[in-house]
Amino acid sequence: MITTPRRGKQLADKVYQDIKEDIFEFRLLPGDRFSENEMAQRTGASRTPVREALFRLEREGYVEVSPRNGWQVKPFDFHYFEELYDVRTVLECAAVRRLCELENPADTLQALMALWGVPEDQRLRDISGVLSLDENFHSELVRIAGNSEMTRIHHHITERLRIIRRLDFTKRARIDATYDEHHAILETILHRRVEPAQIMLKAHIEASRNEVRKITLHMLYEARRQGSGETDNALPAPSSGS
Repeated sequence: MITTPRRGKQLADKVYQDIKEDIFEFRLLPGDRFSENEMAQRTGASRTPVREALFRLEREGYVEVSPRNGWQVKPFDFHYFEELYDVRTVLECAAVRRLCELENPADTLQALMALWGVPEDQRLRDISGVLSLDENFHSELVRIAGNSEMTRIHHHITERLRIIRRLDFTKRARIDATYDEHHAILETILHRRVEPAQIMLKAHIEASRNEVRKITLHMLYEARRQGSGETDNALPAPSSGS
């Protein structure tokens, strides 16, 4: 069967999404190495769409390639993540100020208040669901503040941080804290208290940032084990010295 350019792009897009999801769900861990042939077998695609997908992921900073060792999931660059958190904090604090200056912030924040003001027994508990809601909260704060360029930059940062922020929701206490803190921030904005709202937001982001600083290789393997449904009888993860 002849592959048309359109069909080829669709295949490359699908392979790109499949590999990216494997990275985000820690089925492929930072530092894991693989060849194009291995990835073709893994995705059930030919090498051409696999190569296109990998070069796209390389441009986005998720994988890297070397002539001798083939492809590798890019190891975590924690200094880079720290810088992203710095920019994210600046953008969101600026958004909070703009929201506090609105004539009627209650109308603008109504949808977010409905999501984060729910009783405890109605809160989500699955990691992916809470992560998606959390991203939506921070993205919406920036979007509804009304600056499209801030929104674009914030979206880019959110995409880059998603892979490690997922690890922030593996403990029930962090999930409950997220609901409580989001609701408190919104309430403070509704009362147009700019500085307290910014302080609360900074503390909230810093708590997530501190969890990221605690990430270890063991945590990454645990994330993969939980995501794949493996039991305690699974093969042990390699040591940090491997």
